[in-house]
Amino acid sequence: MYRFVVSCLALSVLLIGCTPPWEPDRSTLIPPADRYDVEIVRDEWGVPHIFGKTDPDVAYGLAFAHCEDDTPTFKELLLMNRGRLATVQGVDGAPIDYMVQLFKCRERVAAQYESDLTPETRALCEAYAEGVNHYFALNPDPEVDAVLPVRGQDIVAGFVFKSPFFFGLDGKIQQLMKEERTMEVSAEKVASSENTAGWFSRGLPIGSNTFAVAPKRTPDGKTHLAINSHQPWTGPVAWYEAHLQSEESGWNMVGGVFPGVPLVLHGHNENLGWAHTVNSPDLVDIYLLEMNPDNENQYKYDGEWLDLEVGEAEMLVKLWGPISFNKKMEVLWSVHGPVLRRPHGVYAIRYAGQDDIGQVEQWYQMNLASNMEEFMTAMRTQRLASFNVGYGDKDGNIGYIYNARLPMRTAGYEWEKILPGNTSETLWDSYLPFDELPMVINPSSGFVVNCNGTPYITSAPGNNPREEDFDPNFGIETDMKNRGLRAMELFSADTKITEEEFYAYKYDLYYSKDSEIAECIRILLEGDTPEEPLLKEAFAVLEAWDLKTDKENVNAALPINAFEPVVRQKKEKTVENLQAALQKAAEDHMKHFGKLQVPWGEVNRLVRGETDLALGGGPDILHAIYGTVQEDGRRHGVAGDCYVLMATWEPDGSVRSKSIHQFGSASMVEDSKHYADQAGLFAATDLKPVTLDREAILAGAQVRYRPGESY
Repeated sequence: MYRFVVSCLALSVLLIGCTPPWEPDRSTLIPPADRYDVEIVRDEWGVPHIFGKTDPDVAYGLAFAHCEDDTPTFKELLLMNRGRLATVQGVDGAPIDYMVQLFKCRERVAAQYESDLTPETRALCEAYAEGVNHYFALNPDPEVDAVLPVRGQDIVAGFVFKSPFFFGLDGKIQQLMKEERTMEVSAEKVASSENTAGWFSRGLPIGSNTFAVAPKRTPDGKTHLAINSHQPWTGPVAWYEAHLQSEESGWNMVGGVFPGVPLVLHGHNENLGWAHTVNSPDLVDIYLLEMNPDNENQYKYDGEWLDLEVGEAEMLVKLWGPISFNKKMEVLWSVHGPVLRRPHGVYAIRYAGQDDIGQVEQWYQMNLASNMEEFMTAMRTQRLASFNVGYGDKDGNIGYIYNARLPMRTAGYEWEKILPGNTSETLWDSYLPFDELPMVINPSSGFVVNCNGTPYITSAPGNNPREEDFDPNFGIETDMKNRGLRAMELFSADTKITEEEFYAYKYDLYYSKDSEIAECIRILLEGDTPEEPLLKEAFAVLEAWDLKTDKENVNAALPINAFEPVVRQKKEKTVENLQAALQKAAEDHMKHFGKLQVPWGEVNRLVRGETDLALGGGPDILHAIYGTVQEDGRRHGVAGDCYVLMATWEPDGSVRSKSIHQFGSASMVEDSKHYADQAGLFAATDLKPVTLDREAILAGAQVRYRPGESY
């Protein structure tokens, strides 16, 4: 039996392959000591302040510091960028590896790296890559060895791959991968170019907030900016706070970064700041190709049969231990873009910015901007295919930009459906110019807000873009979620917004009376009160709730648990559906808590290691908390408010700010004192002071070191 098992194992290795052992020469991964002049300074919260002589010095130091605090995510990122995630994650990582190759991320970066990025941007990315290499040379990990050394092109490829997923590319691909076609096919031509109803009902991301208030709306001439993105609390798009300062360019920026990013994605410098929220225009089109019945690799286009570009993706998929198998899949391209062959058709995919590798370059220019003119110059490059932008600066300017590369599409097609791929009429190759995008700059109202809602309600009436001025085929949102409704209610009603009020509005805990949650309650209470005892008691809870989500509120948990799934899943709000949802929530409450009225803070929790704290806020609240329901009925926060940065410019132009992270600066290092040391402040809706001043930072430094030095 032993010999039989050994023989079978040997045969399996021959058949499916065994990952060959490989170890890099680690000495070559550590740059010479004089190549980079950078110091990492950690404050009392462990936040890294990176001081470098040049911008590449800073990027190198940022990479090393971030790897120290989030090694597991960096491992995942490096493998993903190389299309090798399946070597560690097995079959779960294979779809990502396939998409990296299907979208030609690495090939496009290799072809355009020298021509499409400035030497300064390339130097930044290459220095960042060297910081990553240095860290893993000192902290060997066999799972990462196969992708070392990391190059600047790997960093750019990460931007290229991840960017379209922020505007919904993954959702379209998931629909195509179903066994049957779920999207309707557009008619060849329709009478009107008007978008059909239903497109705007697609689910938005879990959200983000940004608000800005100009001196005309404050009693003391201050300018305020709230930078409040809602992200997952862990993973490759979880925020990490860093401060970057370079002597070469004057770069002095604090804000949020993701793993693999050599600069601040949103934050502020001495002169200006910006925030991003996710927007959801229609930036992805799917085409049904008409295939040649005599040649499976030819498709019709403008009356001619064209050859698909045919390639092959190779994925090394881990089974167990050192044993892996090689999985090969076809990679196809048409004139539209990548192609998927499915049982229900052959489909091409086209998305905004798919030929651009310059996302990192635009963010770099935004980081270095010192006034609104320079910032807008960076924005006009349109290297970022999406993301709303909220803006404020020391000169009292504020603004909101519905930033997107909006495809200029031919009228007459139903662009929210699958498009015919046999005609050049549906193949767009240009975008709406930047200056024609929806935006609100220095409105007479003195404030702007965006919470992932429509750009047509950004400020007070008379200050907003007009829906009728924009082609419906752009797919620009027209809806408002609770966060947007509440923000407009608060900012519109207050003509003199103090700094204290600005902070209070960010942490508002109410559902609007016009929110969908309130609508669910109204529909039920306007009907007959049920006789069934548990439902009757549940109705009494609904009647008593003031729509607030403070920790002590005993009436919030039941309606949130009942109706949040209805809103999120976009179920029809019939009395029958709502009563069924309420009945289930009531039964769950009795099972887990023995009563219907439970303080919201006992249900809504921040749990990290040994830390277990009550939270206020909730789904689609301005203080947004999104949780997953546990076996005990409690909700553990997993997303929403996370890294919050609030900036204020005084009338003299000086800047002050405060920030908070839901866990801490070393949120993936369990034995670090900074693993969850900010959680208490976060739960109390408090923030810590931020400074850009080098001398003040050095005076309060807890540790100072250069990459590779012990401390």
